[in-house]
Amino acid sequence: MPSEVTTRPAPKEARDVRVLVLTGYGLNCEAETAAGFSRAGATVDLLHLSEILDRGARADALAGYHILAFIGGFSFGDHIQSGRVFANRLRFRLGEALCRFVDDGGLALGVCNGFQTLVCLGLLPGVNRARGTPLATQQAALVHNDRLGYFDTWVKLAVDAESPCVWTRGVGPTIEMPSRHGEGKLLFLDESLRDEILASRLVPVRYADASGAATEVWPDNPNGSPGGVAGLCDPTGRIFGLMPHPDAYLYPENHPDWIRQHDAGTLPAAGLGLRIFENGVRAALAG
Repeated sequence: MPSEVTTRPAPKEARDVRVLVLTGYGLNCEAETAAGFSRAGATVDLLHLSEILDRGARADALAGYHILAFIGGFSFGDHIQSGRVFANRLRFRLGEALCRFVDDGGLALGVCNGFQTLVCLGLLPGVNRARGTPLATQQAALVHNDRLGYFDTWVKLAVDAESPCVWTRGVGPTIEMPSRHGEGKLLFLDESLRDEILASRLVPVRYADASGAATEVWPDNPNGSPGGVAGLCDPTGRIFGLMPHPDAYLYPENHPDWIRQHDAGTLPAAGLGLRIFENGVRAALAG
């Protein structure tokens, strides 16, 4: 299992931060995700999952990378359950490498299908897993939206400033971004575990209404997730997943009201989703 020696050199500046974006098998947000990390200054590699799996069950299969990006799309056509097949391939072929990556201080971001994958892998919320042990069993599930069917809209997220999540530091108190999914209602598989997750502030973002308060009401909450839960982080704050797409708000013109914002003098210099990527790169630099 994971050694005490890191498998990646410590980055000294943003371009030294190496990001691996996993692609293929129905995933389709690699360009936007790579652009987010590139705009944040990192060096990005896009690799098809098959290329990684060809490395076999080596514990160092992910050596050299500081951040893993699990992107949006429809991996394996969302058959069985969104993210399930993709996660199974990773768990049984790269489980040891993923454990070593996490134990060595690596970061991971999962967006939409990527969030579903991280949950199926047990990396999120990932509580009660000790260093050097296998991946945790699945502790939560993302199930069909209350209003069945794929729904595409912009949402407001309330950000918990007290969460340990390194990806959301300094973001908020609210942030807007696109949300587009059919299976985003998050349920915890154990009520006692749910209480621990909430007490530990492992819910960095929640769907919010116009006032910025967490909500379960459609369409502000597009899936009916209890408590408005829109994303999770692990206890270290380094692993983060969310259903909405920060990768789809990298430029101010991505926002549907950008002209109104421009005329009002409130148009940001960059899309607010870029802050998530910048925070990830910053956290990698800080070690």
